[in-house]
Amino acid sequence: MKTRTRASLLSRLPRLALAGACCVLALAAQGACPPSAIASLGKPGSAVGQWNAADRGLLWRADRDGRTAWLYGTIHLGRAEWVRPGPTVQKALEQSDALALELDVRDPVAMQPMTQQADPAVVARLLSGERARRLARQNEAACVPPGTTAGLQPILQVMSLAGLVARADGLYPEFGADEALAVSARNNSKPVFALESAAAQLKMLTGDSEAEEAEQIDAALDELESGQLRAQMKELADIWARGDADKLARYPEWCNCLNTPAEQRLMKRLLDDRNPGLADGIERMHASGQRVFAAVGALHMVGPQGLPALLAARGFKVAAVPLVAQPPVAVPTAPPPKATARGAQGARNNRGAKASGTRSTGTAKSARRAPAPKSKQRR
Repeated sequence: MKTRTRASLLSRLPRLALAGACCVLALAAQGACPPSAIASLGKPGSAVGQWNAADRGLLWRADRDGRTAWLYGTIHLGRAEWVRPGPTVQKALEQSDALALELDVRDPVAMQPMTQQADPAVVARLLSGERARRLARQNEAACVPPGTTAGLQPILQVMSLAGLVARADGLYPEFGADEALAVSARNNSKPVFALESAAAQLKMLTGDSEAEEAEQIDAALDELESGQLRAQMKELADIWARGDADKLARYPEWCNCLNTPAEQRLMKRLLDDRNPGLADGIERMHASGQRVFAAVGALHMVGPQGLPALLAARGFKVAAVPLVAQPPVAVPTAPPPKATARGAQGARNNRGAKASGTRSTGTAKSARRAPAPKSKQRR
């Protein structure tokens, strides 16, 4: 795998999965590791085209000036069967003029601050000695070839591993809700806008000093080494999928992520410091006459500083839109054609072939003639 392989969405630590902060690489699975996102589609029942879409996440409508804006709380990783937006979410997107995301990660120019080479001196200072050895062990455990992320900002080198942990539970950054919405919007020629810049997000992640970035690196390595990271990410994904706004609002009570001053400062930068800017961007788009569908991490939506509350304070009439996530239902296949006399004979021959363990030539020809199912999802 090339060391500069890029992907549309990347992994987040648990406290980042619903708060929204981009990272840099989606790394391929090797050996005994769980499959990559693309390879996972080959698992039984995981193909996107085999599932009906179900509404998941959290949705609000915000009305002002005779126009409606939509606020959709997302998660930045997901399962293959979550890729298609549910009917309520899809309808809201269709009724909008533009999609607004935290970042447009498919814009290579805008994403350069996240993907450019870090200062080698900074990398040497922050990733040396035992810390470097800890990172190397985690890269080896995740089947990441040595040197794959070596040139990135140190905190991003660690964060790129978080999504790999979630693969074991079928969760991938490539299947995140933001990515799915961006694909849907572009497939329908709907413009996609960024509410933030990659440079601002990187600054938020690194903190105010190298010492603070080092603290965050150590905390992330602790989460990886303890084995708790996988369970935490799965729990967050499950909460989002069932739209459990009450539990999400109580996140500080159970996340185990506000135990140190560094963690508390990070959470403040992730949420309270960013929400006014996100609200500003949504309001500007709305004031320009656009009906905007704003999709950002779900933690930006809860509490008195959440986006629904901030827009309500700016004169929007805000109301939650109920979303009931139902288990995906397999799409029924078309009924087989009525058997002719010749076809009935072929079916009997086929049953005999199965019983005897031999191959039925007629069945093989029929399979070759049958059209393969097509997925409308383009990635």
